[in-house]
Amino acid sequence: MNFKKGAGREEPEINLIPLIDLFLVIIIFLMVTTTYSKFAELQITLPTADADKAQQRPAEIDIAVTQDGRYTVDGRQVAARDANGLSEAIRSSAASRKDPVIVINADAQATHQSVVNVMEAARAAQVSQITFATQTSQSK
Repeated sequence: MNFKKGAGREEPEINLIPLIDLFLVIIIFLMVTTTYSKFAELQITLPTADADKAQQRPAEIDIAVTQDGRYTVDGRQVAARDANGLSEAIRSSAASRKDPVIVINADAQATHQSVVNVMEAARAAQVSQITFATQTSQSK
C-alpha cells in the first residue's frame, strides 16, 4: 500500500516562455495595426515678429498674395495665377535690380499653395533671396 500519495509528485510550475512569446506577438500585432496621427491634424498658430527696421533696404520686389489667390508684383496686378506666369512678372521686375530680395506679403487666410507658387516662381526666375513679411504684435 502506498500511504504517501502526494509525496512523489513534483510541484506544478508555469512555463513562462510561451507566455512571453504570446505577449511579443500581441505587441507586434498592435504596433502594425495602430494608426498614428498625421501632421495635418496639428493646430498651429503662426508667430508674430518684433524686429527693428533695417537701416538700408536692399532691392526689394514686393509680392502680395490675397485671400482668394490673386498676386500683385510691386503694386501691379498679375493676371496669371500659376508659377509660370508669375515668374515672368518677377523677371521683368528684377531686370533693373541687382540681387533683388523677394518680400512675400501673404494674407493670413491665403492658401498655402498660393505662397508655394510664389516661391516656385522665384526659383524659376532665378531669384534666390526670399523673405516673408509679418505684422508686429499689438501688445507693446
